Amino acid sequence: MLDHKQKVESWGRTIQVSQRSIPLFWQPNELPSLNLNESFLPFGEGRSYGDSCLNAGGVLLKTRGMSRFIEFDESQGILRCEAGVRLDEILELTLPKGWFIPVTPGTQFVTLGGAIANDVHGKNHHVAGTFGRYVRKMELLRSDGKRWVCSSMENPELFEATIAGLGLTGLILWAEIQMKPVSGPWINQETVRFNHVDDFFKISEDSETGYEYSVSWIDTLAQGKHLGRGHFMRGNHSARRDAPMGQQTYMTIPVDAPDWLLNPITVRSFNCLYYRKQWSREKHQEVHYRPFFYPLDSILAWNRLYGKRGFFQYQLVVPFKNDRGPIKEILGLVAKSGMASFLAVLKTFGNISSPGMLSFPREGVTLALDFPNQGAKTIRLFQSLDEIVRQSGGALYPAKDAQMWADDFKKFYPKWKDFQKWVDPLFSSSFWRRVTDEKAGHE
Repeated sequence: MLDHKQKVESWGRTIQVSQRSIPLFWQPNELPSLNLNESFLPFGEGRSYGDSCLNAGGVLLKTRGMSRFIEFDESQGILRCEAGVRLDEILELTLPKGWFIPVTPGTQFVTLGGAIANDVHGKNHHVAGTFGRYVRKMELLRSDGKRWVCSSMENPELFEATIAGLGLTGLILWAEIQMKPVSGPWINQETVRFNHVDDFFKISEDSETGYEYSVSWIDTLAQGKHLGRGHFMRGNHSARRDAPMGQQTYMTIPVDAPDWLLNPITVRSFNCLYYRKQWSREKHQEVHYRPFFYPLDSILAWNRLYGKRGFFQYQLVVPFKNDRGPIKEILGLVAKSGMASFLAVLKTFGNISSPGMLSFPREGVTLALDFPNQGAKTIRLFQSLDEIVRQSGGALYPAKDAQMWADDFKKFYPKWKDFQKWVDPLFSSSFWRRVTDEKAGHE
């Protein structure tokens, strides 16, 4: 195995750490040796925005080489493959045979192991729950050399700890998942323009029974009577079976953009143009699944748009309130701050229980915001948002987090002590040390 020390950064690029990196090209029978005070952390594509995919001073086990398909039952839609297989590679195999990923995040460039480790959610949480609900079984390699096959029936507690376990319970070697039957690659999409966050909640409620997928883009700089205005996208799989012509084309951001590119003036201009791109209130169209589920994937290395300083993504969930007070307060605070969030996504979570001990989704409304890194100014805004989330009984998402404090983590995830029992003694991460040991501070 190749073994070298390198600087690694998260997708948000605000955190860069030095650590050893060991690529894995097959399912190992045992883990490599560690130096004194080192620990392991599995690493797929590194699409986490904060430090949950980093392990300062430790060892990353890079899993992309573990990318073999093991078995696919085309009649039942049951797929078994190694943990380093990416979601786009799964779809390339299964979609022509009539099977789709049952729950998918906003990028297809994540590994199967990463999807399990973060128990990712998608646009269909209100009807499908999280990705972990479709994991039938998996095999885990622990640092003591033991291999554990886990499912809801076999080693169930280790199974529940590994789903949303942030890679801390051991190395996932392979997993078996249940796919979803579909006719083809097309989505019947409706886009509804709305003028205020109150309209979002009304449209969302009306969409719950008739649409499998729903999500909204919102303008976080709008205030007053236009607070939280945006576009509500909802859709269902189409019965159309024919495949699209040609292959997907990608563009890339080859260099870091200037740090000033995404500022309040440019973002406000973009938001106004984007909000008005659709003059009619509703628009109906049939679209390919890629732009519907993965709009940013067509731009490779899009995180370079934020410049060398990088950006933070802040994702929260707060419970439903009769007056929608917490989410309105959050949107009002962000708008008043003048700090431009270029990509802001608002959607609801249903009451479907997540299987992981540290799963993020819970019934309520979730908002994902990104902000260019402006240092202390950005952190001060987050601290104000944290207080609203804390007081409303909400939570922050570890996969997006770069600043959550230990006390908040323990409040947001009350099962953390049960989870801690299953953490492999030789596995750790920068995030885990930060949220379980206040003395460690922020790395």
